Amino acid sequence: MAASNWFRAGRSLIGCLSNNSLGLLRMTHELSRSIIFPQQTRTFIQMGTNLKVVDNSGAKRVKCIQALKCKKGARLGDIIVASVQEVSPPKEVKKGVVASTVKKGAVVHAVVVRAAMSRGRCDGSEIKFDDNACVLLKNVSGEYEPIGKRVHGPVPHELRKKKHVKILSLAQHIV
Repeated sequence: MAASNWFRAGRSLIGCLSNNSLGLLRMTHELSRSIIFPQQTRTFIQMGTNLKVVDNSGAKRVKCIQALKCKKGARLGDIIVASVQEVSPPKEVKKGVVASTVKKGAVVHAVVVRAAMSRGRCDGSEIKFDDNACVLLKNVSGEYEPIGKRVHGPVPHELRKKKHVKILSLAQHIV
């Protein structure tokens, strides 16, 4: 029996319904339909996830190899090990060609600055971005520093808790 037939049968059994209760019945019908066919859920950044690079290091896209310090996956502010999949073409300058600082296939460390998975904040709000993005890092005497000199797009202020203050100072917009 189709859902509309169930709706008609329920209405005929109950009798005359007011407009408010009829809307409530329709709302429960929509709710039951969404439970049967759930929408796609957002997950952690895990092995094989493609991330956009939002600094000027020369890389465009990386693929996550491993999330450090967490077996499930990485979230905002976590460091991952990634492989460079795409690099931007070299730009010409007056004195020759400038090569990008990273090569295709290089294994690099990166910090996640935007994640499609929602994250709760202390004040009760949630932050969620449309894409997964990262900033490439280099290991200098046991500390991580960004490779690029600029960070494009919004960056969450949760990076301050994870000790990535240098990325916050390079960012154009902090949310």
